[in-house]
Amino acid sequence: MPKLNYAIPAAFAALLFSAPALAADYLSVNAGYYDALRSNQKAGQFGAEYRFDTIEYGIRPIIGGFVTSKSSTYGYAGFNWDVALLPQQLYIVPSFAVGAYGEGSGKDLGGTLEFRSGIELDYQFRNAQQVGVAINHLSNAGIYSHNPGEETIMATYSVPVSTLTRWISR
Repeated sequence: MPKLNYAIPAAFAALLFSAPALAADYLSVNAGYYDALRSNQKAGQFGAEYRFDTIEYGIRPIIGGFVTSKSSTYGYAGFNWDVALLPQQLYIVPSFAVGAYGEGSGKDLGGTLEFRSGIELDYQFRNAQQVGVAINHLSNAGIYSHNPGEETIMATYSVPVSTLTRWISR
């Protein structure tokens, strides 16, 4: 039980330092490598994610998807958690999502239902736009007999939806 003694204060401290980014909703685009930590099914990956306004303690509902250069697809819904390392400037963003995977000519992940967990490090500019790097793991959590999993490494760029609206209305 000694490990629990450290987990409770750490979780409490994370809640205290959770601070939402300056903007409400974000549109995030990303590009990077699919199956990045293995050598058998590497591919380019391109995606987009809508990050809704925070609901509480920096937690944001998300929806998104990606496509790979081998025609694999994944659509998902879940949550991000904005944890401010430096408020209004530097964030670490753990995430969890569940979604549907289409193999295309890419990697067989065992089935359609797949879970995504990840971590992202974002720098926020004064205009609330963000750049970051993200690492995600996609797996079926053993619900199918075949569960190879895969990892992605991506660069991200996030723009407040209000900024996009101003750009479009010009």
